[in-house]
Amino acid sequence: MKITLLAFTLLATAFAHAAVEVGQPAPNFTLKDEAGKERSLAEFKGSTVVLEWFNYGCPFVHKHYDSGSMQKLQKAAKDDHVVWLSIVSSAPGKEGHLTTAEAATKKAELTMHSTALLLDEDGKVGRLYDAKTTPDMFVINGAGVLVYKGAIDNRPTPDPASLEGATAYVSNALAALKIGEPVNPSVTKPYGCSVKY
Repeated sequence: MKITLLAFTLLATAFAHAAVEVGQPAPNFTLKDEAGKERSLAEFKGSTVVLEWFNYGCPFVHKHYDSGSMQKLQKAAKDDHVVWLSIVSSAPGKEGHLTTAEAATKKAELTMHSTALLLDEDGKVGRLYDAKTTPDMFVINGAGVLVYKGAIDNRPTPDPASLEGATAYVSNALAALKIGEPVNPSVTKPYGCSVKY
């Protein structure tokens, strides 16, 4: 009986820490946004959702925001009725951590077009999705299934000049979903700064 219980516990622990996989339902979560309002993934059921891990202290994130590239992608997504959730998993005292007030200021300062800037101080959602870098990107279809995870593009450098001619994985994934085509590639290696759990 003890062996069975131990085996069950180990299995449950392994399952709890298993990374979310493309083709599987995206796990639900609830976090507070920059206005202090609770937002959940379930709230956006039926919509395509992009999850973007965000830390403005990271030079790779600077590349995409200081160039306006990320805001342009967010706005195009929003115009197509895609929900865009930017998530800060930096722990208190770590690079990139934001309080609610700081998050509201940062969102306005950067003219972010994300639906919400979510605060994941204890890193539970970041670990749930196995987010490794900023930015780390995930795309969820209207049925709630993860269809893409990985890098925003194929240029793993903080140099803004690298944006020209880059293969825009997230943009391509959204375009494929819009016309009912499979997302290809559906998994790429994320790049950027490590998430500051």
